[in-house]
Amino acid sequence: MAVPWLRIFDMLIGVSDFARTGRDRPRPLENESQQLAPGSRALGYLETRLAGVVVAALKEAFDRDTRRLELEREEIENERARAERALRLELLRQAGEREIGRLRLIAAVAVASWLGTLFFSMRLVGAGMGPKTAVAGGWILLIAALASAFMAQARVAHALDRVDAGMATSEAVAGGASGTIAQWLVVAGLAAIGVAALIA
Repeated sequence: MAVPWLRIFDMLIGVSDFARTGRDRPRPLENESQQLAPGSRALGYLETRLAGVVVAALKEAFDRDTRRLELEREEIENERARAERALRLELLRQAGEREIGRLRLIAAVAVASWLGTLFFSMRLVGAGMGPKTAVAGGWILLIAALASAFMAQARVAHALDRVDAGMATSEAVAGGASGTIAQWLVVAGLAAIGVAALIA
């Protein structure tokens, strides 16, 4: 019986080919990791899609943060403007109250001076026409000072009522010309009464 040498050689070559291809063939996990390795063709499209999604998400997050920061900045600016306006209104209110206090003091001095000269006028009953005229002039000046102080108080009170309507300076709540004149009328009235006391 003849030995089939050709079949044996063919089988040995097949086994060696099978062994060689088994060694050269990558394992399934290695094959998958090679396919998913950076730079491989299989992963290129997936990487591009993922990069696009990440960039879009980051852009949306940055836009949202930018809008939120702008809204916060606007809110802070509005709050600062409100605080400045409230401070300005408070300062105007305080200036108006100080002016009303000053005008009330002028009115009180005018009334007290007029009442004080009433007692002094009893001594001028027998005096001549000059002292009586000076006292009468002094009274007229004191009463005019009282009227001017009242007019200035009314003006300041009216200005304080509409202080929220956009006034920005403390001159808006000042007594004006009548407030300035009132104090000089008190001084002139007291001077006239002093002259009457000297003449008498």
